[in-house]
Amino acid sequence: MTIGWLDLSAGASGDMLLGALVDAGVPLEVPGAAVAALPVEPIRLTVEQTTRHGLGATRVHVHAPASDAQRTWSEVRALLADAALPPAVREGALAVFERLAVAEGRVHRMPAEDVHFHEVGALDALADVVGVVAGFEHLALSRLTASPVALGSGSARGAHGVVPIPGPAVLELLAGIPVHAGAVPAEMCTPTGAALVAARVDEWTTLPPMRVERVGVGAGGRDPEQLPNVVRLVLGSPDGPPPPGALVLETNVDDLDPRLWPGVLDALFAAGASDAWLTPILMKKGRPAQTLSVLCRADLERQVRAAVFATTSTIGLRVVPVGKVAMERSETSVEVLGGRVGVKVAVSDGRRVNVSVEFEDVAALAGELGLPVKEVLRAATAAAEAAYPAADQHTGPDAGQP
Repeated sequence: MTIGWLDLSAGASGDMLLGALVDAGVPLEVPGAAVAALPVEPIRLTVEQTTRHGLGATRVHVHAPASDAQRTWSEVRALLADAALPPAVREGALAVFERLAVAEGRVHRMPAEDVHFHEVGALDALADVVGVVAGFEHLALSRLTASPVALGSGSARGAHGVVPIPGPAVLELLAGIPVHAGAVPAEMCTPTGAALVAARVDEWTTLPPMRVERVGVGAGGRDPEQLPNVVRLVLGSPDGPPPPGALVLETNVDDLDPRLWPGVLDALFAAGASDAWLTPILMKKGRPAQTLSVLCRADLERQVRAAVFATTSTIGLRVVPVGKVAMERSETSVEVLGGRVGVKVAVSDGRRVNVSVEFEDVAALAGELGLPVKEVLRAATAAAEAAYPAADQHTGPDAGQP
């Protein structure tokens, strides 16, 4: 199990994060292949070894032709959908750009779909996003934490004129995340950097207990006198209490076509969820909605979370560690009306307490026999309870069999 911690005391940008990933051991070919898969003008990545305040660092340069394209969120979404990217990289990049679109929409008081990305829709930003997402997917971290983010201060000129620092979109992207101005009176965190760390980081904390294995140092383009302009990525193994055994991921959704929910639940189970369910709720302004709750093992959080973001319209999740108590279970089958139906047997304190038949097996057998499902279900339940009576103290799956 490998965990990671990002030192963001000098802010964050796409090229700094890319440099930290490559310096930590991610082959340049990994983000390079993701960038090459984009259906846009040719883009290539190169690596430069440099220093910041005497600290050795890696800087990744994005070489892209000049472009004044101002892509909308829908155009970027279609571009990523057409790219020959691994599913996890595509979903991760979509989640980042969705955050950017929502933040820019709030800043400019317009729907996210109508947002023109300007700087963050440029080719280098597209490369930064897919490259960083591909790098983190390559590392397959079980958990990524980070320090509070330094944002900078002062003002800068952007596509819309002079804007204050921290930029409005950066503040929107990092809402609820610990931040501070930092030592440099300039932009220290870009919108792309903010969206990437907001989408990837699981917890904001000081360096967690760990056995350090590798450290990647990624340099930004400037070299301010106040501090090294770098992002550090510390990789290692946990050194302390193990992470919680189970988590519940929750989100409230009020804008998803209800016909999509069965597919959402199927995707969550395919991603490794132990259980998933919907609870009807009433949100602000009287809007009907659903709370999606997903139970999963802690080591499967990232892939289950990616499935939630990919299949629903939510842009955020609550993550709650939970305790879990499960009875011993075994799987067997019984003969019913000339066919076989699966059976689950549950045991508590050495005593068989629950016997249930697999409904899908029952429905399939009913279809084969041309009988009502309720009749086959009644026969299967009777056969299972006769073969594995709850009062029987023998708990093995073959107990009660001749």
